[in-house]
Amino acid sequence: MRYYIMESDDIRWNLATEEHLMNTADVTEPLLLLYIQKPCVIIGRNQNAYEEIDFNYLREHDITLTRRISGGGAVYDDLGNMSFSFVTKKDDTTFGDYRGVTTPILHALQAMGATHATVGGRNDLYIDSMKFSGNAMYTRHGRTYSHGTLMYDVDLSVLDKILTVSKEKIASKATKSVRKSVTNVKPFLDEQYQQLTTAEFRDALLCHIYDVSSVAAIQAQQLVLSDDDKVAIQQLFEERYANDEWIYGEAPKFEFNRRTRIPGVGIVDIHLSTEKGRISAIQFFGDYFGTKDTTDLEQLLLGTVFKYEELAKTLASVEVAEYILNFTNDDLLQLLVG
Repeated sequence: MRYYIMESDDIRWNLATEEHLMNTADVTEPLLLLYIQKPCVIIGRNQNAYEEIDFNYLREHDITLTRRISGGGAVYDDLGNMSFSFVTKKDDTTFGDYRGVTTPILHALQAMGATHATVGGRNDLYIDSMKFSGNAMYTRHGRTYSHGTLMYDVDLSVLDKILTVSKEKIASKATKSVRKSVTNVKPFLDEQYQQLTTAEFRDALLCHIYDVSSVAAIQAQQLVLSDDDKVAIQQLFEERYANDEWIYGEAPKFEFNRRTRIPGVGIVDIHLSTEKGRISAIQFFGDYFGTKDTTDLEQLLLGTVFKYEELAKTLASVEVAEYILNFTNDDLLQLLVG
């Protein structure tokens, strides 16, 4: 088995690297990918970001959002998480066999002291009935690709703040994440592995997988990217994982309404639909006053990517208070995506 340690801490570059290697790497033997990244949220291929994420928290804490090409639910990563991936020939892996593909990781963790770590549920790893790893899988071009998170020292307090299903009336056919009790694996490891950085933990895990005393002993097994590889990865980064059309435009159709009553304004009730991540229909209702007709505001917003920054750009050309007295542009943004 060969391995590759991602040089980047940007989830978008790492997912682009995964996809490139999935399509091009020699998989006559399995390929193991390991990576650590800055705070980010990764939604599944079939998910609606608006149902999964608190966008105010995302913006305020500069957390990266992207969409992966495999299914499953939304996950939060930070520098306390170590992700792993396996790329194999399709015939070498049974699709959906998460127990099989995670066995090297489990055995290594058990050797490091987490003796109760096990596969549980549909696609997760557990210890003492708490989830510490979520996994997803997809097949393409005669290869099977399985990737997962491994929470070593993640700030668990962020999970309930960022991965919050909206309380508003959103209705879509998207796949919603199922919340589970989660934990870091760090406290369950032998003491010698509890004082490590995430990168040191990654290297220790790798040594146990290969049954060697140091990473230096397996340098010959490490994959090296060529300049052509890096050019192709950069293209995937730009065209997919850092592209709003992919992140938001792939969201399933959904509809919702937001209603509020504000002293000095009255009732503002917005009914909105999106398609491919853009506003496809919008109507304002309420008992508010204004000097301009809100139908013009509706026309202005049609076709805008349903993302805070894009909505703010569109609204920058008008004063919302002219359409809804005492209601600011920020008030409208908060009502739409707050």
